[in-house]
Amino acid sequence: MNALIEQFFNLEVMAQAFPFLLKGLGVTILLTLLLTPLGLALGLALALGSSARHRGLRRAVRIWVNGFRGLPPLVLIIIVYSALPFLGLRTPPLMAVVIALWLNSSAYYCEILRAGLGSVPAGQMEAARATGLGRAQALRDVVLPQAVRNVLPDLASNTIELVKGTSLASIIGVSELLHMASNARSVVYNASPITLAALMYLAFLLPSVRLTGWLERRRRGA
Repeated sequence: MNALIEQFFNLEVMAQAFPFLLKGLGVTILLTLLLTPLGLALGLALALGSSARHRGLRRAVRIWVNGFRGLPPLVLIIIVYSALPFLGLRTPPLMAVVIALWLNSSAYYCEILRAGLGSVPAGQMEAARATGLGRAQALRDVVLPQAVRNVLPDLASNTIELVKGTSLASIIGVSELLHMASNARSVVYNASPITLAALMYLAFLLPSVRLTGWLERRRRGA
């Protein structure tokens, strides 16, 4: 037991590694702040496209969603990072991660928002149009708020998964939390920085997890 504590819960090693891991947490938060609105925006555009009258557009959206949901995010990160230089785009690893996880998360956000839009009765749009609102305004002010409210727990849960997915950025050397913890472990030959990283992820995500659970209970009780 002492050996386990020394290897995984060494407080002295954690204290030494904490400033470096804090920098990594900052990168993780930056990725989250970039990816969440980007994923939601593209996901909404795809969700609207999935119900378009043009059959070709609906098919293109379906191919996009199935393709990016089917590819593991880690594989997608490696493909984007490796392929961009061949297209003449020499972007930093952080940008490659943003592009890859943006494409992946947009597909999941699309499915969630599509379900939300489908849960709003068609009469809501008709009633809004009858008051003189244009289609775009009715969608923005009447339909979309209801759709988001109906799937808010799912959106929150998907965002949590997106935050956890940012740890995959370490595979191409992005200095996010897991990468910094792994570097610290290799220096001190002790796994305590990994344990500290896990605790920091937990502290960062636990409020969101509890909020998601509360939203789920509220939806079931509605």
